[in-house]
Amino acid sequence: MEKRGIILIVDDEPEFTASLQVTLEAKAYKVVTTSNRLQAEKAVRFEKPELVILGTMMPRGDAFLLHQWLKQNPNYTDLSMIVLDAPVEKQLIKGWAKHEGLQLEAEDFFCKPIEPAALVPLIEKLLDKVIRRIKVLVADDHAVVREGIRALLSLQKDMQVVGEAVDGKEAADKTRQLIPDVVLMDIVMPVMNGLEATKAISKECEQVKVLMLSQYDDEENMLASEQAGAFGFVAKKSASSQLLAAIRSANRGEPVTAAY
Repeated sequence: MEKRGIILIVDDEPEFTASLQVTLEAKAYKVVTTSNRLQAEKAVRFEKPELVILGTMMPRGDAFLLHQWLKQNPNYTDLSMIVLDAPVEKQLIKGWAKHEGLQLEAEDFFCKPIEPAALVPLIEKLLDKVIRRIKVLVADDHAVVREGIRALLSLQKDMQVVGEAVDGKEAADKTRQLIPDVVLMDIVMPVMNGLEATKAISKECEQVKVLMLSQYDDEENMLASEQAGAFGFVAKKSASSQLLAAIRSANRGEPVTAAY
């Protein structure tokens, strides 16, 4: 069964988390669970959920800190969120403080106890509206190539070009700044070539997938790209459909079959 979306559950009550996970997985959602703020931040960066269910955790206030981190980060501002506060009798220990609640930005807010099944209609409604766009950075020193790729990707409902770069150094700098999902990287560029830029990106931004683009589709270039940390290799002469398929596969973390 095809997965309908990725949901991150952040909650430190194992029984509740397990019950909610089983309920959502039965609806064909992919569910990722974490029990503290640092785990959750890492999961958001690497799993790219469409929805966060923010439950309770200790120490008190960490749920609010995670909420603020998400809402203040331009990459996650639009991420849908449902907040589950502690039961009334536990709110002074692990619940949201009044001043935190006044700053809350979420699609809905509930207090425990709550049955997982009661959340399903809201979750389905929120995720059915979400069309997650793959954020792509295009790095090529030829304007015609960049414009062509941008035009192609603009026709895709699930893709968005978030930036362009004319050389390897700019590509690395903009990747650090924008944190795209996929970088389309030309090999031969001025200032810093694509291989060096890919090495820097793979070292500093592990969650970003780099696809090498080159008009030279020989084994030497493919091997060099792999050694630099590229996730895949696509020849510029490939059909548009092959490039789009490669971007989608890379974003899912699936192997990219070299297209020629």
